[in-house]
Amino acid sequence: MRAKLDAGPSFARLFALALLALTLCAGGAAAEPLKIGSKRFTESYILGEILTQTAAPLQPAEHRQGLGNTAIVLAALQAGSIDLYPEYLGTIAGEILKHERPVGLAQIRRELAPLGLGVAVPLGFNNSYALAMRADSAITSLGQLAGQAQLKFGLSHEFIGRVDGWPGLAARYGLAQRPRGLDHGIAYEALAQGQVDVIDIYATDAKIKQYGLRVLSDDRAYFPRYDAMLLYRLDTPRRFPAAWRALQGLEGRIKAADMIAMNAAVEIGGRSFAAVARDWLGSGKAAPQGAAARRGLWAKLFADDLWTLTRQHLTLVLLAVALACAVGVPLGVLAAFLPRLRQGVLALVGVLQTLPSLALLAMLIPLLGMIGMVPALLALFVYALLPIVRNTCTGILQVPPGLPMAALALGMRRRDILRHVELPLALPVILAGVKTAAVMSVGTATIAAFIGAGGYGERITIGLALNDNDMLLAGAIPAALLALLTQGLFELLERCAPRAR
Repeated sequence: MRAKLDAGPSFARLFALALLALTLCAGGAAAEPLKIGSKRFTESYILGEILTQTAAPLQPAEHRQGLGNTAIVLAALQAGSIDLYPEYLGTIAGEILKHERPVGLAQIRRELAPLGLGVAVPLGFNNSYALAMRADSAITSLGQLAGQAQLKFGLSHEFIGRVDGWPGLAARYGLAQRPRGLDHGIAYEALAQGQVDVIDIYATDAKIKQYGLRVLSDDRAYFPRYDAMLLYRLDTPRRFPAAWRALQGLEGRIKAADMIAMNAAVEIGGRSFAAVARDWLGSGKAAPQGAAARRGLWAKLFADDLWTLTRQHLTLVLLAVALACAVGVPLGVLAAFLPRLRQGVLALVGVLQTLPSLALLAMLIPLLGMIGMVPALLALFVYALLPIVRNTCTGILQVPPGLPMAALALGMRRRDILRHVELPLALPVILAGVKTAAVMSVGTATIAAFIGAGGYGERITIGLALNDNDMLLAGAIPAALLALLTQGLFELLERCAPRAR
């Protein structure tokens, strides 16, 4: 019977180096900036830029953009990974505090205080939810949707699950339709093409006018007001007094027409979030939609951020795969040598890989108390374990039993047999597992953008928010090329592996 393995100093060294790199990535600068978050839709990106550009001249500030849905950005706020972000009063009351009916601002502040949060600086506009249909529809109000079983609802995933979204709306109006989950960025196109009949919208969406939609009247007053405000950590005004005073100067300045114009300048005019925010801060209005030519795929693909995103993506993949090798190879050897543990080990890493990526990220944020590189790295590490552990175990088990026995007869120790006989013979199979993990990590790393870790996913999330296919491709093409390059490099290593035996 085979003895227990010795992981060997090489794995320990690799693990220590990976942890050191992780610590360096997690470490912050001495002058901590004001960290402003935003969600993954156009208006939130723009508001995040307005807040950042307002605060930055007075104190260091950075915009951590596109942090997914309410659950993720709220977790980041509570963990201290961001200091504030633009939110809506109805969302705070319904989605965060779980009120089924509208409540006053004073009550909201009282309930947020025990969470270490506050709400302030109403920006001046109400961006309520609504449902919309094509203009040729005879339906004009939400009450008329009841009993229309033939209608296809395409609603955003967040709206379907929100307390103040579909569940309450369906109960209030007696709607029995089963909605289809649809990303907000592509819902308008799906409606225009007739793939769905009803979508949820924001009142300040620029595309309502562009597509000539009919906004259904809320005849039973279901939707509360969604006044845009700042949701912030209570210690933020004390830590960033100058920046906070500047942000307070935005109170009441952004009108609904301003916000619609800014959304249009980005979604229709092709301007960047930062440029639109800068124009509004400079002149009090958005630039005309035709002020900037929409860039094509080539320009977006080779934009100035390409190297930065490539570096971030590579860092995530390399560290994740290195950590997975440092843990997975010894674990795979252990599974091969101890049959009683084999099924349990393989089942555990298999279950870990089935965890939904966004759910895992959302859980890691409060557990680790941060967003960005570290939770994204740990998520990728979890997904990379299975092929490495499984292939290492398989490779060791495929070594002919006679070879270790012959080595024992020659006086070799078990540790030396593992190092000089079994692992070299299993190396091609182990490398195949590492290759699978690396290629998978290149694709999976795009989710890192949802928690502010950067990488090619940053372009993909912006493309989804804007329904911009060129921006989507500008993120997807480099990721695909990197995956192909990774596969090619590992295939070269696999060819060289037999020579090292």
